[in-house]
Amino acid sequence: MNSISSIIQTLTLEEKRSFITQLKQKNKRNDTKNIQLFKLFDSNEEVKNPDQVIYGKKSKGAFHALCKRLHDSLIDFIASKSFEGETSEEMEILKLLLSSRIFFEQKQYKIALKTIRKAEHKARKYDLFSILNEIYYTKIQYAHVNDKKSLHELIYDFNQNRKQFHQEENLNLFYATVQNELSKNTVDFESIIKATLVKFDISLTKDLTFRSLFKILEITNKTAYITRNYHTILPFVTEAYQQIESKNDLTEKHLFYHIQILYYVANVYFRNKQFETSQRYLDLMLSQMKKQRHKYYKRFLPQYTLLQTLNLNYSGQTEAAIPILEQFDYKKHKDQITYTLDLKLTLIVFYFQQSRCKDALRIFREFYHSDIWYTEKAGLLWVIKKNLVEILLHLELNNIDLVESRLNSFRKKHNSYLKNNSETRVLEFLKLVTEFHKNPKAITAEKYKEKVKNTLSSLEPEQEDIFDLSVYAWLKAKINNDQLYTTTLSLINRSQQIQ
Repeated sequence: MNSISSIIQTLTLEEKRSFITQLKQKNKRNDTKNIQLFKLFDSNEEVKNPDQVIYGKKSKGAFHALCKRLHDSLIDFIASKSFEGETSEEMEILKLLLSSRIFFEQKQYKIALKTIRKAEHKARKYDLFSILNEIYYTKIQYAHVNDKKSLHELIYDFNQNRKQFHQEENLNLFYATVQNELSKNTVDFESIIKATLVKFDISLTKDLTFRSLFKILEITNKTAYITRNYHTILPFVTEAYQQIESKNDLTEKHLFYHIQILYYVANVYFRNKQFETSQRYLDLMLSQMKKQRHKYYKRFLPQYTLLQTLNLNYSGQTEAAIPILEQFDYKKHKDQITYTLDLKLTLIVFYFQQSRCKDALRIFREFYHSDIWYTEKAGLLWVIKKNLVEILLHLELNNIDLVESRLNSFRKKHNSYLKNNSETRVLEFLKLVTEFHKNPKAITAEKYKEKVKNTLSSLEPEQEDIFDLSVYAWLKAKINNDQLYTTTLSLINRSQQIQ
């Protein structure tokens, strides 16, 4: 059931109507239940005993068979739509190529050359290197009838295209290699990315395709997320997006990639505390989400909302950020569990920064699954953040016994991972929190203040990740007996002034 619901959520309203029309045309009997089942899954409501809803009685066998047929129909429909939309240019170019070959064989050289030139122009426009390979092969084969281009020029074009085709292959190898290293929890990701780029001869100064740039930015953002080193990658990301801007005529063709790339760029600027620049890229992202009849609007709305509210909150506009998260339709986007979890945890943090701890705890209680479940859905780093927030929340609410048990649980679950991945600052923060928990008066001692400063703010302020600053701000606010949100903004403003 979840599988079918998730598939349906990927469809636009127009596609849903088209699919229902297609089902009506295929149904040979009036009592077929597939349309009823489709509407049931599209309702976004949890339904108990769906077989009884459909058939009026217990019919689990018939219901499962009906689900399978609907599932298969949806897959066929999506594949057909994809074939029509995403590969229409490729199909047109292949038709032109095949037609030109027929004309060559029939010795209609003038029309053959005109047709293959048209195919070449279109294939170049969409960076279709594999098809271009076949086009140049054909042009070289019939070079003796082409008086407008020499064999030498044709061979040059063929070799240039082969280089770009090889570059695309190398990009896939680069992506797979770095992904493999990420899965191993390797520590020095930055060196791995640089070494892998060199290994596969990849450089941003080369004329990379839209998909290639997307893959590079995707893997770079994943690496920065794990290492929290967004400062180092900012120039790299900026240079990469300049390459994308030069391909503006392809953004409609690669709309999904373009939206995701804009999110990556906006995120890097946010993590570097450049909120206005981040928001400019988010505005561009929103305008792209509305294109092609809002084709990807629902798909990217949770991501957009997450970064939009973070920018607002950390630029001092929390009164605008919190209502957006409070009013967000989480049920409508339940198929995007990773981002809805991020949004809820973000709302908890915003409440916490405003000393609305009871409101934060109310939302926190919605996290009723096990940490194993959340690790599968959102990743271990998200679970670590959630557990840290819970400890601080119970400290603020003076739930002493819960603080003790959560601290012990945190060490038991995460100490090995944090040590193995050189997350010393998290461990040091935990020690400082434990010390404060056991002896709240210790926070006024100069020795404690110095320890906090030396262990949690070791980097240059402009290089500090914004979320690390937020954690440091909690202890600093305690030491100075100040508001957490005010302290957080003060630290961010200080780091911005140095940039």
